[in-house]
Amino acid sequence: MDQPVSKLLEKRPGDLHTVERDATVADAVRTMNQARVGAVAVMDKGHLAGIFTERDVLRRVVESHRNADETPVAEVMTSDVVVIKPTDTVQHAMVLVNTRNCRHLPVMDGDTLIGMVSVRDLIGAVVDGQEHRIAELTDYIYGGYGVQPRVDA
Repeated sequence: MDQPVSKLLEKRPGDLHTVERDATVADAVRTMNQARVGAVAVMDKGHLAGIFTERDVLRRVVESHRNADETPVAEVMTSDVVVIKPTDTVQHAMVLVNTRNCRHLPVMDGDTLIGMVSVRDLIGAVVDGQEHRIAELTDYIYGGYGVQPRVDA
């Protein structure tokens, strides 16, 4: 869990999905569906302006009876975005999603958006870390820890 968020991004190169702030809700939803993601970063001239999520669709579009083909995503996006740095740990990111009640965190390197991590990514990293630790402890308990495997000729 102490691994940096940048390690999660390395596993998914090129996996950043964005729309411009003047895109329609329908455009953003289409991008999300094609990429099979629950959120897209909303950009304004190369800078992060907000995030648009499945929750935004339900709460700010469907519930308000807005027309998805006409509503600009900038009107219904989440603009108070919680962001993290690539050097932040998975544990820190987990605390943020829990305390700020969000499911997606844009990863910013200075003013540059370099990726997005989801709760699913974070949970996967925690589970992977636990499985590795369990294997190490099992090897230790049964005497295999640090022992080279025997090779019979």
